[in-house]
Amino acid sequence: MDLHIRYEGDDDPQKCTARKLAKFDRAELHRSHRATPYGIVLNPHAEQALSPADRLVAEDGALVALDCSWESAGEAQFSLAGEHRALPYLVAANPVNFGRPMQLTTVEALAAALCIFGEREQAEDILSKFTWGETFLELNDEPLRRYADCEDSGEIVDIQQEYLDR
Repeated sequence: MDLHIRYEGDDDPQKCTARKLAKFDRAELHRSHRATPYGIVLNPHAEQALSPADRLVAEDGALVALDCSWESAGEAQFSLAGEHRALPYLVAANPVNFGRPMQLTTVEALAAALCIFGEREQAEDILSKFTWGETFLELNDEPLRRYADCEDSGEIVDIQQEYLDR
């Protein structure tokens, strides 16, 4: 699946997972909204949850993430063209936000989406470039597998609620 990243460049370059993915030819960076292709846009402000039902749009277009600092990740930043979807409840494994729910890096977000779409091998591949990458899959193994078995976003939200209620 083609991975694309709208790159803001406002994070520490040494910790930027998007730049590392581009360095290893795992994703393409775009410096403007116009240059970013249409597809499934991972957006924490989206009203609909990402589900396996979104896979066809991503395959026909792209899987798109926005790489920016959490401080500037406001709703206005997500004005990219595409079908906007929010990732369900997952826990970060990156060193900056380890254990925090919903504070994923760009690579974690893309890997989660790939797992939900049934592309676990590609998720493992992009995470393999990070010392903590495998930990992300281990921490989130059960929810990612359950989300991947869902039909639509309604089922995703139901499963997510189980984790939120714990």
